[in-house]
Amino acid sequence: MPSWLNRVNEQFPIRYSAWLFCILATAINAIAWLLNRRFASAEFLQMLVFGLLSLQGWRDVQQTKRAVLRNYPVIGHIRFLLEYIRPEIRQYFLEADNEAAPFSRQQRSLVYQRAKGDPDKRPFGTQLDVGTQGYEWINHSLAPTQLASHDFRITIGAQRAQPYEASVFNISAMSFGALSANAILALNAGAKRGGFAHDTGEGSISAHHRQHGGDLIWEIGSGYFGCRNDNGSFNPERFQANARDPQVKLIELKLSQGAKPGHGGVLPGPKVTAEIAAARGVPIGQDCVSPAAHSAFSTPVEMLRFIQRLRELSGDKPTGFKLCIGHPWEWFAICKAMLETGITPDFIVIDGAEGGTGAAPLEFADHVGAPLQEGLLLVHNTLVGLNLRGQIKLGCAGKVTSAFDIARMMALGADWCNSARGFMFALGCIQAQGCHTGHCPTGVTTQDPLRQQALVVPDKAERVFNFHDNTLRALQELVQAAGLQHPSEISAAHIVHRINQHEVRLLSSLLPFTRPGALLGSELPGNVFKLYWPMASAHSFAAQGDLGVAD
Repeated sequence: MPSWLNRVNEQFPIRYSAWLFCILATAINAIAWLLNRRFASAEFLQMLVFGLLSLQGWRDVQQTKRAVLRNYPVIGHIRFLLEYIRPEIRQYFLEADNEAAPFSRQQRSLVYQRAKGDPDKRPFGTQLDVGTQGYEWINHSLAPTQLASHDFRITIGAQRAQPYEASVFNISAMSFGALSANAILALNAGAKRGGFAHDTGEGSISAHHRQHGGDLIWEIGSGYFGCRNDNGSFNPERFQANARDPQVKLIELKLSQGAKPGHGGVLPGPKVTAEIAAARGVPIGQDCVSPAAHSAFSTPVEMLRFIQRLRELSGDKPTGFKLCIGHPWEWFAICKAMLETGITPDFIVIDGAEGGTGAAPLEFADHVGAPLQEGLLLVHNTLVGLNLRGQIKLGCAGKVTSAFDIARMMALGADWCNSARGFMFALGCIQAQGCHTGHCPTGVTTQDPLRQQALVVPDKAERVFNFHDNTLRALQELVQAAGLQHPSEISAAHIVHRINQHEVRLLSSLLPFTRPGALLGSELPGNVFKLYWPMASAHSFAAQGDLGVAD
């Protein structure tokens, strides 16, 4: 910087130049206006604009919260404006098609195309680098099959009085309150038309879930919303009244969720509207608390007996639980309780740590809970090793948006997949990542009645149906190409994973899989089972013994 400019800067900081310009412009336009005295003149309007900016500059240097504004009055606001629109600028102009944050443009575009019924074919070959580490594909057959339908289904609770023929692709848990009324209406209307299931989330069953009559999975969380006493404890009579509704097909006890496992939640009182209060059975305008742990049970045996109680109260509907895998010994303790009591859930849903539709503490979103692959494999392998896999169906959720995502999860042991954010994209979500602010630009995750109006229910219900239908059509084509009859036949031997530029391996040889009955013998397979299985007790979630390190 020239010496003369340094001397000027010492007398009047150059960083105040924008503020000074506003002051001078105000003065010049004020003089010009005084000369002609016309209120509608350009000089008068410019005087007002620059006068307000000058006052804003004075306010900036006086405030104490933002150092940038104290040092750069007026012009410093550009920094906060750019920061505010940074996600949109990055998403629409800078982000490459295959950059995931958390969903890539390519993933979102696929959902949008299928939801709108637009062509989803791509010319000129793949945009993926097939030589990069981690690239995967499904092996095809020289004798492909020809299937009559893409409506793939599995039976959940075959031994129950009211079994459920579920689609292999369903809407994952999202509560009314987290989603808007119009979003819930559109999701359920789409599920009704497509014959697939809509998980209520732990916010219970609202009037918006009931309006279109789509199949419901009623999720029971630690707050027991929709089936609670005034003190937050479980109320069997209220549970029975809701659970026996013919619209409710499955009962799902939520132990933890992928976004923030082991963490409770609070819906602040001002957000507890009359509609939300009615659905959850809580007072209007009071804080709505979801504890981190359940109060209806404290041991694995008690948990399974509670599941049995829910099953009986529901009229023998399929009943299971959802969890994100954490301490392995806790999952093993539940399995030992199954062996001891003879009580098994009809299904288990594994939530991956990469999941999450709403807001979660950063550390929980990034570093708590097992990712879906590891959680699903552990649950599948344990049940196979105990000869219980045939009795229990497995669902899973965690960044599932495409037919290949479904095929891959089924190869790892899942019977069906759920998707939350995929169906949010089908509703019009643009990944603005402001779900917790109430300012959702598309009306999906807000309770603001004006913002919700942007989400037109009949149109979005059609898109929800289309996304589900077209994704299963794509799955049908994959199954046919592999020479199979049903996606349940896809195994880890069908999926190939690239290790490096010169080596690929089948998932069946790359990942650990347990032999049937392997955990019933004296020799335990694999380090995880050797280390943690002896620590598990059917009568406590706590580890029995000191934690060590596997050999």
